[in-house]
Amino acid sequence: MKEITLKVPDHKIDFVLELFEQLGIEVSDDIEIPEEHKEIVRERIRTSDPEKMIPWNEARKQFKFKTNK
Repeated sequence: MKEITLKVPDHKIDFVLELFEQLGIEVSDDIEIPEEHKEIVRERIRTSDPEKMIPWNEARKQFKFKTNK
């Protein structure tokens, strides 16, 4: 069986889910996160320095985002 990832705009999600239901397509929003990945995050949390943390709204300003043209 094939698995497909589909990106749907927020304003269309209800329509798409209803369509899938009508077509008998299985919808799953369960995401499997490997234990190894969870442990990496736990280690980063344990070793992080709260003094070096900044609020997200400040951190976001430091990123340069591409614009779609």
